[in-house]
Formats: sequence, structure tokens, C-alpha cells
Amino acid sequence: QVQLVESGGGLAQAGGSLRLSCAASGSGFSIQTMGWYRQAPGKQRELVATINPGNYTNYGVSVKGRFTISRDNAKNTVYLQMDNLKPEDTAVYYCAAEVVAPLSLTDSWGKGTLVTVSS
Repeated sequence: QVQLVESGGGLAQAGGSLRLSCAASGSGFSIQTMGWYRQAPGKQRELVATINPGNYTNYGVSVKGRFTISRDNAKNTVYLQMDNLKPEDTAVYYCAAEVVAPLSLTDSWGKGTLVTVSS
């Protein structure tokens, strides 16, 4: 089975930076689009950014210009560079991947990592 493991979350001050990583592990699969989503208390889960195998990116309006998504296809790893953090960025961040296996295509999710931004 495919496992997604996030790292890099934690505490940052407003205006600071954090870099999140998510690595997919397992066998018998390939990864298509990968992305990051987040959920703050009392709100629905929202898109942060996605990136396809050709490095075409898409960003949520609230993070555009501040966050950058990238990937390393050889390592099946996706990154999220978060700059100019704001308290409103505080949320649980989830890594997601579109997983292709024989006779199946599914979405896989990590367990999430908490990002807290203080003012």
C-alpha cells in the first residue's frame, strides 16, 4: 500500500517561513498529481496548492504569491515552501496524491501536520 508521510510542521512567527515535505512510499504504484490541503478550526478543508507530473501548479487564492509547491518525481516527494506566514495560515496541513496502480486510481492522504503561526 501507499503511505504518505508529512514533515516540517511546527510553530512560526508572523512573517516567518516553514517548509513542508511529503514522501510517498510503497511499491507497485505511480504518482500523478500531488498537492497540499489545509483545514482550520470551524472551516472546511481547502486547497492550498497542487502540482502535476509536468510541474504545472495551481494555488488557492489565499496563499498565491506566498507559498510555492514543488516536487521531486524520482523521490515521489512533494514540498511546500511557506513564506510570509500569517496567523490565518494556522491549520492542519494534509498531503495528498493521485495514486495509479493496476486496475485502480485512488486518492491517498497523509495524516496531517499542524502549522501554528503566532502574531
